[in-house]
Amino acid sequence: MIKLKLALDWTPNINHIGFLIAKELGFYKQQGIDLEILNPQDDNYAMTPGKKLELGVADFAIAPFETVISLNNKVNQVQAIAIYAILQKDLSCIATLKSSNITSPKLLDGKTYASYKARYEDHIVKQMIKNDGGEGDLNIIYPDKLGIWNTLLSGKANATWIFDNWEGIEASSKNIELDKFTLDEFNIPYGYSPIVLTKKENITKHKVPYSEFIKATQKGFLFTKNNLTESVDILKRYVTEYDLKNIDLEKSISFSIPHFGDEFNCGVMKQERVLSFTKWLIDNGLEDKVILNQNLFTNELFE
Repeated sequence: MIKLKLALDWTPNINHIGFLIAKELGFYKQQGIDLEILNPQDDNYAMTPGKKLELGVADFAIAPFETVISLNNKVNQVQAIAIYAILQKDLSCIATLKSSNITSPKLLDGKTYASYKARYEDHIVKQMIKNDGGEGDLNIIYPDKLGIWNTLLSGKANATWIFDNWEGIEASSKNIELDKFTLDEFNIPYGYSPIVLTKKENITKHKVPYSEFIKATQKGFLFTKNNLTESVDILKRYVTEYDLKNIDLEKSISFSIPHFGDEFNCGVMKQERVLSFTKWLIDNGLEDKVILNQNLFTNELFE
């Protein structure tokens, strides 16, 4: 039995369900893996998943694809690589309250945006506004991560970035109407998010157990398709008390299931999607051309 650690990006939510199922139902143990799941709430988000991977606190981290690019291009370079895409379709969007009458991104000019301070985030939102014919003139605030969604609900911010399969479900269940702007609608080819990443050296050293980790994870996500009730019960054991009270977990899982992929592509990443995102970053002056020559993802663990 090999002990492995997975660092979550947020408190447990719908995007983590495959890992939670695989742990609870023994899929990892069947593959000889004792998986420990690291909840960021335990250190109050003091250390990012990427940093936990860098320092060897975790074997795997969940993060946006941007984290892979960042680690490979920082001063103290980390040879990180994406190995699993949780969603085959980007389910994130920029959201505003319908009551605010901000019906398109250009109307965010002069308004307040609550940012997660993620790499490229502020530039992406400003570019979305420009692509819609606006100036990209935003007032950006950086609240505590767990409070960002509530800044929108309370009116302290006019917009923020959400996952439609989580905060979007909460809004729907509370009859809070949102206007949502997806990146692809406004010509921004966003990459995979969230993904699982690791260090290249880890794959070299532990290819067999890492492949078994991927197989068990895939089995966990595919389990949701035909086992909705049991999937809900498992997710209930992990989510925060707030989420348990405010989010319809059954709706969240049902909404997400088509986007986890099928037995042929669950977790798999496509070269063209990664390339379109990296080229966009270069064209917008956010990264150097060197990223085109870097091996930023692999599907080899599915083989």
